[in-house]
Amino acid sequence: MSIEPGPLAPALTSRIHGCLLGGALGDSLGYAVAEDPMEEIRRRFGARGLAGFDALPDSKFSDETQLTLYTVDGLVEALEWANSGVGADVNACLWLAYLRWLESQGEEAGPSAPAPQPRWIDRQAVLHQRRNPDEACISGLATGEMGTSVRPVNPASGGYGTVVRSAPFGLIPHIAPEAVYKLSADAASLTHGHPAARQSSGIFSLLIHRLVSGEGLSDAATAITAHARTLNEVAPELPESLEAALQLAGKGVVTPEELTATLGQGRLAEQALAVGLYAALATMPEPGTYVMADIGTDTLPVRHFREAVALAVNHGGSSDSTGSVTGNILGAFYGEDCLPADWLESLEAPDAVRGMANLLAGVTSAEG
Repeated sequence: MSIEPGPLAPALTSRIHGCLLGGALGDSLGYAVAEDPMEEIRRRFGARGLAGFDALPDSKFSDETQLTLYTVDGLVEALEWANSGVGADVNACLWLAYLRWLESQGEEAGPSAPAPQPRWIDRQAVLHQRRNPDEACISGLATGEMGTSVRPVNPASGGYGTVVRSAPFGLIPHIAPEAVYKLSADAASLTHGHPAARQSSGIFSLLIHRLVSGEGLSDAATAITAHARTLNEVAPELPESLEAALQLAGKGVVTPEELTATLGQGRLAEQALAVGLYAALATMPEPGTYVMADIGTDTLPVRHFREAVALAVNHGGSSDSTGSVTGNILGAFYGEDCLPADWLESLEAPDAVRGMANLLAGVTSAEG
């Protein structure tokens, strides 16, 4: 049985902010060492690797956070239409949002693509910075075609670029789990057509949805792993990766070498999800130990967040993707209470992240 995030479950607004800010923090820490081999990480930061922002001269988040915020924007636009009594194609709203991100990266979608109208998010200069964007995201959007689950673009692409932007689907309240999965998997088809990429995105969104609904972390992880086994489209990579993550978490914290040998380096969608989930589970406090009393200078949720994100990024692979997934998970689970204050002080453009969180909370009528 999982521990719960405290005597009083965090409000939805806190979970929305926690998930988006937590993902940005994990992304930022991982981006500082993304693709560096573990030997280089240890050379730069010591035997434990990179454990926090105090070891960095500055911090920047990657395209993972940029695209997560554009996912939020697409969902917000669809919900704005719905709240005004007008039906909207959610996937079309997401596609238009991603096309605006594509333009901000200096890329074109061609004459056949629509010209979306600018929105608040497009005025955030930090989102115009090119941060080593995922090639499949660029090429898929540059086709100028709106992919669908029946006819996805980049049908062979199974990289992490879609799963890392999929947490926001799980933050929308009052919709059925099957709708959460479908919205997320359909949006993945806009850039990544491989079944494992689409399924990983949908399952990750379901995990966030379960956590936001108040389910314990271990229980939610077990449930989404079981659900992955039932998916109709054959893609054994995902359930196998999730099962391996749960088994490895049972051993606790392992070496980066064992982590990557078992789960991979986070470059594929199912690997990014598995490593991120493993890190959150392996560092989880024992049942019954949850107290809000200080542990050193940290509360227990803050310590959990620090340890989990550090574990997620120190492995020599796609550290920004795995860090962002872990940050999303724990932010959704605990709410803002788990976010280290000193890390938040180092976060790039927090107003852009909080601004999008506020828009999503407002349009979903999240409680305060």
